[in-house]
Amino acid sequence: METLPAATTALPVGTDLAAAARAVLAANWRGRHTVPSARLYPHQWSWDSAFVAIGLAHVDQHRAQLELATLFGAQWRDGRVPHIVFDPDTPADAYFPGPRFWAPGAPVLPRRATSGIVQPPVHAQATWEIYRRAGDRAAAADFLRRMYEPLCAWHDYLLTARDLGGAGLAAIVHPWESGMDNHPAWDEAVAAICAAGATVPTARADLHHVPATQRPGDADYAAYIDLATRYRDRGYSDVDLLPGHGFVVEDPLFNAVLAWSEEALARIAAVVGANSCWHTERATALGAALTERLFDDDLGLFVPRDVRTDRRVPVPGVAGLVPLLAPGVPADAAVRTRAHLDGPGFAGALLPTLDRTSPDYDPQRYWRGPSWANTTWLVIRGLRRHRDYARAEALRQGLLDAVRAEGFREYYDADTGTGAGTTEFSWTAALVLDLLA
Repeated sequence: METLPAATTALPVGTDLAAAARAVLAANWRGRHTVPSARLYPHQWSWDSAFVAIGLAHVDQHRAQLELATLFGAQWRDGRVPHIVFDPDTPADAYFPGPRFWAPGAPVLPRRATSGIVQPPVHAQATWEIYRRAGDRAAAADFLRRMYEPLCAWHDYLLTARDLGGAGLAAIVHPWESGMDNHPAWDEAVAAICAAGATVPTARADLHHVPATQRPGDADYAAYIDLATRYRDRGYSDVDLLPGHGFVVEDPLFNAVLAWSEEALARIAAVVGANSCWHTERATALGAALTERLFDDDLGLFVPRDVRTDRRVPVPGVAGLVPLLAPGVPADAAVRTRAHLDGPGFAGALLPTLDRTSPDYDPQRYWRGPSWANTTWLVIRGLRRHRDYARAEALRQGLLDAVRAEGFREYYDADTGTGAGTTEFSWTAALVLDLLA
């Protein structure tokens, strides 16, 4: 494939950053939901929509509510929220794997084509943010009442069907479910899945929009498709998934976000007249389980755990910093975790997705090193929870400076700040609105 020219997306000097962010979200709005990127991601993605709703909460309460309501309109009967809801007005071959790949055996609502896997559960937190910032409080309270039971069902699915390790944490069953698709933490498991000579079964549309040097390799994609096919062909059932399924992992980012969102559900429950104590207890229990299962004492950082082998995966990444968000994490673990932001692996204006000293670090290849707005934003929120305002502000300013210099990119070279991935990316715009506020 021919080399793609570098995208030029720098914002003009003096640009009103908030206005520019609103323009990106307006351009990517499709009437009931926002696409992450008009060219590369032409459908609705789960955690993207949660981040978009958080940004929209500052500027358009109605659109923020509709964003999440549309996503949860495709919730499965078992409670899971699929990672993609396919737009019926978009050609089926515009993205791979598309609706035809995921459809067999998928127990979804009528006329809603979705994928069969999930993404990190930021949604309860996004729902609370909408209420917290609402101008129309009555409409926002009604929105909480309508969202409460679907959110409970979503969390119940994760904490029951996905507690595959039996220790109170939710397991992910595909690298895509982490939201950090090709992170080096998954390399060992993905390599074991890869059949010799496996190839991607269709042309990769992503390489028409983004240079191959900034995307996962073909071998990774072949493993992703193989793993998704296995899960699809067993009807997306989580029953008896071990030991035959090739990827079952307890991820610190996923579970920290779940604990944080359980905390948000407690606040929502108090508003709608439900039992908030139950959610508070679950949030605290998740934080304790996170520490017991995923805190690596040698690294002083949270790391994933491979449930199949029952051992931690000692790869230091940004996901290991996100548990700063979670309630129930002991103070000493939080102090050691925060200290990584001053060391050679993570210090700097931009927060990489992988420790810079790792031999696998690549500052421009997708989740193998670049800085992303959403993981930076999650860590900022975690630092603020621990009143570490100086570190939080440094990360906030670093990200905003990169956006001013390079535009609303999918991600940024963590060393130089150069924009990478696709352009006019929705969650970058949405989270800039929140950081500016």
